[in-house]
Amino acid sequence: MSVWGRPLFTLLYSLPAQLGYQIARLSTLIICLLTGWQTYKLSDRLGAPKSARAIPFLFLQPAFFLISGTVLTEPLFALIMAIVIRIQLSGRLLLASFIASSLIMVRPEGFFVGIIYGFFILLDRKSQAGLASRLVKTLVLGIGMLVWWSAAMIITRDPLWIAHNWPPDWQALGKANGTGPIWWYLAMLPLIVGPLLLLPFLIGFKHLLAERKFLAGLSIFIILLCLHSLMFWQGWFGSAGYPRYFVCVSPITAIISMTGWNVVEDKLTRHWQTLVPFFSGTLFSLSLVFCIFYIDGWRSTRDAFAVDEMTAWLKNHDIRFKRLITSQAYMRIALDRDPLENADFSSHFDKNIELIAGAAPGTLIFWDSDTGVKWYRLKADDIDGAGYTELRSESYSIKGYLPWPDWKLFGGPRYQTLHVFIKPEIRPEIRPEIRPEIRPELEPNK
Repeated sequence: MSVWGRPLFTLLYSLPAQLGYQIARLSTLIICLLTGWQTYKLSDRLGAPKSARAIPFLFLQPAFFLISGTVLTEPLFALIMAIVIRIQLSGRLLLASFIASSLIMVRPEGFFVGIIYGFFILLDRKSQAGLASRLVKTLVLGIGMLVWWSAAMIITRDPLWIAHNWPPDWQALGKANGTGPIWWYLAMLPLIVGPLLLLPFLIGFKHLLAERKFLAGLSIFIILLCLHSLMFWQGWFGSAGYPRYFVCVSPITAIISMTGWNVVEDKLTRHWQTLVPFFSGTLFSLSLVFCIFYIDGWRSTRDAFAVDEMTAWLKNHDIRFKRLITSQAYMRIALDRDPLENADFSSHFDKNIELIAGAAPGTLIFWDSDTGVKWYRLKADDIDGAGYTELRSESYSIKGYLPWPDWKLFGGPRYQTLHVFIKPEIRPEIRPEIRPEIRPELEPNK
């Protein structure tokens, strides 16, 4: 029922999660494949030529490609979004709105999509119903929220549990994850759409708008682009400026880009018909290469290698603990611990110090010098001063598979420091001579 975890996402992943993290990741890949299939069917419904191309235009979006093997909420949202638009285009707007009501149980963007579909119902030219009847029909968009609220009340016996469980950093003026310029997401379009697919995307957007086609998809994309731009600009509700937020509308992006490339291809056919397959193959091949480079160059994804090394050290030294508090979710996954035992951190330093200081003896804290500091404002010295004993601290320089230059935000080695603390009852005996073999690419800085 968590506001952060979202109930529909948690429910669907609860079974594969019992089988391990890799199975949960495989579930995301399956969802992405289903999203590809639904995007193809959506393209076919629109009558687009070569509609199967929608699938590569979906997977070659860098942000989509990046998270297709992770456990995040955006791919599930994208799958439902594609289904909703398909049903709407078939003329069943009320059914589409009913399914769209479930999106709020997957991601916060579902609230705004619900509002958009409310306007679709009110402005539906095909409907013979009067305004009063249309207003009543908009109530279907609240079914998902009603189900969520009812389930939360039945389980917790608290009718305001959703409000009481609201993430502390999701405040209107919180600026928990910083801010950026109003044009931030316009600058991020190459990572959302793909740098080589950006021109086809712009051409496709202009073409569809001029032809007054796929207006539902265009309006959803534009409204979410404006909303996310405003939220990151003002720092509302913890908006962090991530390109991956637009994976939610990746089927729409794929349709627009494919439309633009079809327009370009038609013009190329008039002069270089025999070279058109070469141009298409080159576009897809270079886009795939960029996606691979994008994944390898994204430094923060390499933290998992350092976490695995530190986890092996903990297991080899048989460190016993009663509770685990971590700065990253993967740390809990690696140690196979219940995520609910983690502290309810926010961006407020004083509150976070109180949480760790009040933890019972035997609590282990697994912390990093990046996320732990940026998100929760806690450094290693703060944890040490809260009554914890440091068991190990290790700095890593983690390289990608490709020889990247060391740019400010991308490429180069990932420099990370991990710390392990315990709140002692009796300090455990550590035998430094028993150390796991460290992988060459994880060789710690000395």
